Amino acid sequence: MLERPYLFIDGQWLAAQSGEHFDVFDPSDASLLARVAAAGRADVDLAVRAARRAFDAGDWPRLGGRQRAAVLRRIADGIRARQDELALLEVRDNGKPLPEAQWDIADAAGCFDFYADLAAGLDDDERAVPLGDARFRASVVREPVGVAAAVIPWNYPLLMAAWKVAPALAAGCAMVLKPSELTPLSALELAGIANDAGLPPGVLNVLPGLGSEAGAALVEHPGVDKIAFTGSLPTGSRIMQAAAREVKNISLELGGKSPFIVFADSDIEAAVEWIMFGIFWNQGQVCSATSRVLVERALYPDLLQRLSEEAQKIRIGNGLEDGVLLGPLVSAGQHAKVSAAIAQGIADGARLVCGGKPPAGLEQGWFMQPTVFADVPLDCALWREEIFGPVVCVNPFDSEADALHLANDSEFGLAAAVMSADLERCERLARRLQAGIVWINCSQPTFSELPWGGVKRSGIGRELGEWGLDNYLETKQITRYESRESWAWYLKPGC
Repeated sequence: MLERPYLFIDGQWLAAQSGEHFDVFDPSDASLLARVAAAGRADVDLAVRAARRAFDAGDWPRLGGRQRAAVLRRIADGIRARQDELALLEVRDNGKPLPEAQWDIADAAGCFDFYADLAAGLDDDERAVPLGDARFRASVVREPVGVAAAVIPWNYPLLMAAWKVAPALAAGCAMVLKPSELTPLSALELAGIANDAGLPPGVLNVLPGLGSEAGAALVEHPGVDKIAFTGSLPTGSRIMQAAAREVKNISLELGGKSPFIVFADSDIEAAVEWIMFGIFWNQGQVCSATSRVLVERALYPDLLQRLSEEAQKIRIGNGLEDGVLLGPLVSAGQHAKVSAAIAQGIADGARLVCGGKPPAGLEQGWFMQPTVFADVPLDCALWREEIFGPVVCVNPFDSEADALHLANDSEFGLAAAVMSADLERCERLARRLQAGIVWINCSQPTFSELPWGGVKRSGIGRELGEWGLDNYLETKQITRYESRESWAWYLKPGC
């Protein structure tokens, strides 16, 4: 068992003031993996005050962008130097297969490199704005928003931390990061890596703890200027209400029920590959998972057969075993939620094509077979609600207009995908799909350079790319009067 008895506050490893801890379990066998210090309200206050001092009186916000970039690059190098160790930790903490964890760690390092480049560009960020009055000269600058609170989910523990920490540090903010209580271990390692990279004390504080205690205290703290959250719609709604009381800057990346439209002229093997990648990657625990598949009726029976055949071939097991491409769900609670959604889908009349139960021989862990439903009623929870598991719903459509209507008929709008040999049709649909992200002839590719976020109830704001940096910057105009003539509104010359 791993012992993580400390929080990271103001550049120091400190015990929780209450002395309390919580347990973290290995989802592959439900064994106790780690005992972790549990931050409470007093610890949150200590961390926010440290971040406040670092921002208000420290050097970090006032350093040049190139100087901050150098630290971010050292953080990226520190992650790469420990890639194998961090990937192993992520597998044991989250359950994902090792190749996925290795991909995530490499992406996290790349994210810090990307924002290092953007940080360096802030040194030359001031922009002159032409005015219609020659007596004035104006420019616009961007400045860090202040102390940022980041609350991240359990599905990509280190990568989700990087998506928030890297742009916040690049902008010059100070941050308090609360990882999920289900997967806190790699965020604590990130704190140590950042400290070794020379990040000043108080600029990054990491507080593992329960959402109801540490998370609530953090988003409600008056010393926080900005809240960045990724997670469920209900929690995001509560955070939005808390932020409204003091009109805090927020960005929210919430749920999804993303559609994947497949036309009959698509290559069936390519379609099956991308459908499986879109829903079985990370055990379906992906906010953008393309969990609603719409297939043109002429292709529908053949695609269903091939999808069922290939889904049943996926090797399930401990993510550290060779060849495993589907690990366990993250927790007993998540396993129960997915199991209940499957049972309800069957009760509501959806046709179970394959899967739908834990695999034989893996009863100790929180495993679920890749599950395919067909002919799903459009008004049932299975079709409309986010499941966050390896469960895909497949329905037919008859026309492009039909497909577009079915795809957009959702309260969510995070992502969508369309597949066809007719690229003109794909481009046409891409502009009519109500989603912040649209993939053509693929599903789920994600790049640090591109914006990430949704419309409707999938959230507010964008992460990644230059838009992710904007989350942590405020825009300021600076206008000066340059004329030698007196303004002479109240004080008239000669009076």
